[in-house]
Formats: sequence, structure tokens, C-alpha cells
Amino acid sequence: MHMTSRERLLTTLRGGIPDCVPVAPDFSNMIPAKLTGKPFWQLYLYNDPPIWEAYVDCAKFFGIDAVMDGYFPLQLAPPPEGPAWERYIIQRTPERIVTQASYVENGKRVWAPTVDIYYVADPPTMGVPVARVNLPPVPTRWEPLEGVQPVDLGSDGLRALKARMGDQGLVGAFVTYSCALGNEEAIYHYYDHPELHAQWAEERLAAAEANFHHLMALPERPDFICVGGSGTLVFQTVEIFRQLAFPAVKRVVELADAAGIPTHIHSCGPETALVQIMAEETHLTSIDPLEIPPMGDCNLADLKRRFGAHITLKGNLHTTEVMLRGTPDDVIAASKQAIDDAAAGGRFILSTGDQCGRDTPFENLHAMIDTARTYGRY
Repeated sequence: MHMTSRERLLTTLRGGIPDCVPVAPDFSNMIPAKLTGKPFWQLYLYNDPPIWEAYVDCAKFFGIDAVMDGYFPLQLAPPPEGPAWERYIIQRTPERIVTQASYVENGKRVWAPTVDIYYVADPPTMGVPVARVNLPPVPTRWEPLEGVQPVDLGSDGLRALKARMGDQGLVGAFVTYSCALGNEEAIYHYYDHPELHAQWAEERLAAAEANFHHLMALPERPDFICVGGSGTLVFQTVEIFRQLAFPAVKRVVELADAAGIPTHIHSCGPETALVQIMAEETHLTSIDPLEIPPMGDCNLADLKRRFGAHITLKGNLHTTEVMLRGTPDDVIAASKQAIDDAAAGGRFILSTGDQCGRDTPFENLHAMIDTARTYGRY
């Protein structure tokens, strides 16, 4: 029996056996942006189109089983009150557009200490300290940011996105994050002010519960809930993860499981310990990208043997050596090996070990997808 991509994914996430192994290479934004033929800043800065719409179009172009894990920034509650920030372009070159936010207080303009950099052919870099890019803290000249297309980040926007996706796959949205520390500054702050982070962990748990209940009250809900975060065990030890982020993640998984909504973690980098925690101590539905060394520490066959009966594994072809630099034959061989390692009994989605690079040959993506459709039949 032939299944649609949506049916195939839902069957897999529920622990059933689909018609073939679902295949969802991670091309979260670079390949979709490239496929539009537009400068990348048109998508990320001007929403022309928004990157989440470009992803859906790209998923349909390649015919994958799309697992859209959190690219749509669903707004679960009104933004906090505060100054009326506005963004301005403070630098424009053929290679990049730099924006900086400011607001007016008591007749004086106050500038943010960071800038966002939008590139012509790469994803943006956000929240960069101005000194790090050799710019003055207060710009000497700026221009209005005009032409940004309005987007609906609420329930109606989610409904429109799900309609655009149709049977091509599933749309997820974040409720909380597995990564409480995401950079060097945060790590130093954790050790300098442990009492603050203990307080913030409690607040994170309360916010996660509130976010979940906001989501459940929406007229339109996502197909699954995201609770991951890039580099969970890069910037945090297992102990720090358990202290700061795990209580909120575990609680959301509990609530979602009771409501019958699948949950998902994406966390690049070392992940074996995270898979074990989530498989043994929660009812998390699925996890990716299960990177191999040197970026990760995962062995797909071993993870399948130890945890495959409890959690859906999604991964893990190497994004550079195989997908970017390899030949289609290399991709076919790696895809067959991953299927052999993890497909038995279901609960497996063939994917890549993190996001495919912008210049990944399309022939390699097609080779991966075709292998899942043929060699991956049950």
C-alpha cells in the first residue's frame, strides 16, 4: 500500500511499519534559500518569501517526507512589554546587509549593543557584538529598513503553512529548548552566578508549561512539538543539562504525551547520552541528527539496538564527507548502511547528520531519497 509522506511519518512516529523508510534530509534553510534563486537576505530579512515557505517548496521539489522541526517561529503569547525597538540598516555592501535596532527614550536614541548580519548567499549571523565586526557602538549613518513583508506568526499563519505543506509532511513548533547555555559568555555566567541559573531553571519550567497551555488553546496546532536545541551537550555537560533544561523538556514531553502530540529533539553535536536520557526517562517521540565523530559521538546501529524500541531515530549520513563531497554512489552506500543499521522494526527516518550545506549536489539528495523509496521498503 502506498502512503503519503504525512501518513508515512505518522505511522513511523506511532511505532508502526510504513510502506518504506521515511526520508527527510536536513536542508532546513540553506538549500531552500538557494533554490529560490534570490539573495539570501531576501528571505531572512525581507520575508520574500519567508524561509519556512521556501522550506515547504523545497520539500515538494525533492519529494521528501518533510519533518519541519521548528522553522516557523510560532508566537505562543504576546511579546513582553518594553521599548518600541525599530531596526535600521547601518551598512550595505554587495556581500551583506547589517542591521541594528534602536529606540527613542526621553528624546534620545538608544542603540542595541549587537547587530544582525544578512549575507547574499549564506544564512544570517544574529546578535553579533558591534565591536566584533569593527563597527562603532553608535552608527554614524543609517537608513530605514523598508520593504519587509508582513508575516502572521500566530494560529492563522500556522494554518496557512500547514495547508501549504499538505500531505508532504509535518510541521512542528517550539515550546521549550534543551539548550539553556548556548555560548561561551553563558558558560562563564553560569559558573559566576549559579544562584541565578537555579532560579532561571525554575522560571524556564514555568514558562514551558505556560507555553504548552497557550499552544493547546490555539485554534490551529502544530503536528508535533519541538523541545530540542543545537549543541545541547556542546555548551552544557550532562549534569548542567539535567539541572537547567531537562526539567522543562521532560515536563513538556509529559504534557504532550498525555495530549497525544508527538515530540521531537534536534541537537547536533554529541548526543548519545541525550538519546539515553530521553529514551529511558521520558516518552520523547523522536530525536536527530545522531552525528558520527568527530562532530558527534553516535553509532546508529548501537543506538538502534539499545533504544530503538522506545524512540524514533532520525539520521545520520555525514553532511560533508558523504552529502557534500561524496558521489551519488557514496550516498547510496551510506543510505543502505543506515537502513541496515536502524530500519528493522520501524521507528527510523533516514536523514543527514545535521543540515546539508548550501552547495550539496542535488544528485546526492536525489540518490538518498531514491534509496529510501526502493531499498528501504519493508
